[in-house]
Amino acid sequence: MSTSGSLPVQVADLLKKSVSQLKETKVLVGLDGFVDNILHVVRTRESATKYTRVERMTDFSDRIAEAAGLSANMEMVVQMRKLGGNGPIMANALGAYGTGVTYIGNLGYPAINPVFSEFAESAKIYSIAEPGVTDAIEFDDGKLMFGKHETLRDVNWANLIKHVPEKTLVKVFSQSQFIALVNWTMFTQMKGIYQKIASVVAPQLKGPRRLLFFDLADPAKRSSEDIAEVLKQISKFEKYFRVILGLNLRESFQIGEVLGVRQPEENHASVTAHAVRLRELLNIDTVVIHPTQFAAAADASGAACVEGPYTPKPKITTGAGDHFNAGFCSGRILGLDLAHSLQLGVATSGFYVRNAKSPKPADLVKFLKTL
Repeated sequence: MSTSGSLPVQVADLLKKSVSQLKETKVLVGLDGFVDNILHVVRTRESATKYTRVERMTDFSDRIAEAAGLSANMEMVVQMRKLGGNGPIMANALGAYGTGVTYIGNLGYPAINPVFSEFAESAKIYSIAEPGVTDAIEFDDGKLMFGKHETLRDVNWANLIKHVPEKTLVKVFSQSQFIALVNWTMFTQMKGIYQKIASVVAPQLKGPRRLLFFDLADPAKRSSEDIAEVLKQISKFEKYFRVILGLNLRESFQIGEVLGVRQPEENHASVTAHAVRLRELLNIDTVVIHPTQFAAAADASGAACVEGPYTPKPKITTGAGDHFNAGFCSGRILGLDLAHSLQLGVATSGFYVRNAKSPKPADLVKFLKTL
């Protein structure tokens, strides 16, 4: 496709021309599932319905520090209860683009949890266990996420095959042009699942190599040895897939440390060079890094960096990275180059944090033309 104008306008025009292609695309996403409670901390309560919130994380941490050795009573207000987990949020965003979504994960068993009911109406769901629960306390400058993970132990290969037999699993992979396996960090038995997908499923796939996206999801609490091992697993998938590794800035620092790469400065050029170096060491198709205010990526053709439509007053931040991933990967599905894919990613995330909903193509075309 050829087009002209600024990068956002170019992407808007490309997206308009690609709606039918997206509708013909099938994607597979998994393997997590959470119920997200989005919370605000009350600073002062004025009435039963009116209060002011704690806006900055440092103010919240100061309150906690002041209570050390004593006690404190802090009120939190639920802003919304929504589907959560990197996989469901990313899949929901991909579905809003019009793609045909199949989802495998822990969305409730034997019945789908009500928070996923609308999602289940638009996607083919294979649910294998009960979801986890995340309390996400949001501030203007970030968020704190507190998880309850008891049910995650049920996400393992034996239970997966029990609910999605090998023949069905291979069929679902075969029918999908794009696959996303996300949230490795919270699932201690993901290593075995990756091993089985690589040894049982991947060798049975025919045709061109499919896009396979990984999001480790904040691996700080995992050991360096565990991270090094999963990176080796991810690299080995390149034999069967075109592998994309998605990282936020902090995650890129963590991965770099494990790979022996010095932490870059937090500017466009350094982060872009960091993406290039990580890709070279991992020997995979693409590495993409998305800080809050811009995003950079590297593939075999080179590297690119795109400024994001940052807003200091987001309506929601939980899920912003997953929406970036959905937008960027949609660009790759459509065969767009790195710059256009990055622009689609930052715009998808930018629309989401401003509107607290996943954009449809028409929404995104309008938003891109305002940038």
